[in-house]
Amino acid sequence: MIRLIVGLGNPGKEYERTRHNAGFWLVERYASQNGVVLRKDPKFKALVGRHEPSGAWLLLPQSFMNLSGQPVQMLAGFFKIKPEEVLVVHDELDFAPGVARLKQGGGIAGHNGLKDISQRLATHEYWRLRLGVGKPPPGREGADYVLERPPAEEKAAIDAAIDKSLAVLPQLLAGDMQGAMNTLHTEEQPPAEKKEPAKKEPEKKAEAKPQEKKPEVEKKGLFSSLLGRKK
Repeated sequence: MIRLIVGLGNPGKEYERTRHNAGFWLVERYASQNGVVLRKDPKFKALVGRHEPSGAWLLLPQSFMNLSGQPVQMLAGFFKIKPEEVLVVHDELDFAPGVARLKQGGGIAGHNGLKDISQRLATHEYWRLRLGVGKPPPGREGADYVLERPPAEEKAAIDAAIDKSLAVLPQLLAGDMQGAMNTLHTEEQPPAEKKEPAKKEPEKKAEAKPQEKKPEVEKKGLFSSLLGRKK
């Protein structure tokens, strides 16, 4: 069961549309869809709200990405939330825009927000919802790439991945982690093209072979042989 959903990003107008804020985008959309008000709480250094039907907390750290762990540690400690009850939503360079994947634990691949959270919670065993933003082009640093705004086509793909992720959040909040993974990780396949049955070629009728004509016995020779017989 998930009791705390954390969206990672950087506060401030200059960052709100950058790739690094993909985690913010999902949590903000979920709050908006469910009527949850995110209020700034100085005690937790974050925007905080509660999804009343499930009792889950929503958290957007306002301490910048590399210090994301402190608000998570403080709120989780205050409400006695275990690491395995925490879901962290973040941008993922290893996946293309449009891809969303769920897992528990694992490496942090140089993500500063995850690094700080893991240090503060003293474990990697929290859940992670990874939203693909794509790899930077050759010669570009990942740190610069994630602080840029994605072009419209990429943003649309990321939004589609967020929609798919929001659809499985009720399963996560209810504790059906495997069911949520199965749903999220199953890619929709294009419908198979219907193949028309192969047309049978009309069977070729065997051509009648011309009958061989038996050689005719020359009548003349036959009568000659009969008449020529001696009695």
